[in-house]
Amino acid sequence: MKMAANEKVIEFKGVTKRFKDLTAVNDVSLDIHRGEFIALLGPNGAGKTTLVEMIEGLKQPDAGSIRILGKEWARDEAFLRMRLSGVLQETLFIGKLRVDETVNLFASFYKRPRSRSDEVLELVELTGKRKALVEGLSGGQRQRLALAIAMLNEPEIMILDEPTTGLDPQVRRGTWEILRRLNRETRSTMILTTHYMEEAEFLCDRICIMHQGRILTQGTLDELLHTHEPGEIVEYRVQNEQACVELRQNDNVISYSYDQVSAKARILVHNGSDFLFRLSEFVRDHKIKIDEIVVRKKTLDDLFLSLAGRGFHE
Repeated sequence: MKMAANEKVIEFKGVTKRFKDLTAVNDVSLDIHRGEFIALLGPNGAGKTTLVEMIEGLKQPDAGSIRILGKEWARDEAFLRMRLSGVLQETLFIGKLRVDETVNLFASFYKRPRSRSDEVLELVELTGKRKALVEGLSGGQRQRLALAIAMLNEPEIMILDEPTTGLDPQVRRGTWEILRRLNRETRSTMILTTHYMEEAEFLCDRICIMHQGRILTQGTLDELLHTHEPGEIVEYRVQNEQACVELRQNDNVISYSYDQVSAKARILVHNGSDFLFRLSEFVRDHKIKIDEIVVRKKTLDDLFLSLAGRGFHE
């Protein structure tokens, strides 16, 4: 199904889902567009999984409507099953099958030729392992195999449910590169749930943060940081905190904290360069020793922890 680049592929309108006394998703309206890579973030119990399961057709809303590719699960299940796919935290395979046998098996479910199996193995960089037994694959290779299978039907929508959980940092980063390349090359819409803030920051065009069944805030990373967490962070280690108390008393400082255990001060400022200049002058004039100093832009991790620290109530 060919679609315009800016067309909505998923439309939530006033969607609510309840489980007895628990409202898991509460009056959510959300549009997701063709080719978009979007993250659903939030603390445990925020409603992310329920939202994803309704996209997948595993659950039906109690109120509101969901349209996917202009269709509804109740009437168009066969159509949608051929156009959605997903990658879970862990996928169980038959260990004694070879990689190519496994992909060919799933390709047969979609009536795809074996040439398509070769294409997806190349896409996920597993061609060199095509004759290897599945039981001999590493965790990262198994996830790439799951991704290859998810790509077999050339899906218009892919659900990525914590796809790199348990992988070491190097393998995780390699998986990110593959996912981002697939998103750009195939224009498949990708929906990611993850607890790795760096993962969402690296991969996603738009970020939705959920809490208690609602979408608390959404936008690009720059938009969210500008709205909720303006400024830059200055962190420095100093043994005598009282010697630097004057540094907090200027209009550039937004907030200040000091950890006694690590002897590290953390200051949120409007302008990091200006504060760094003032800090260097101050420590020189007062002969204060600073062991280390870092000036950095705020990250999604900072934003998430800040919202969590405020109990997600603001």
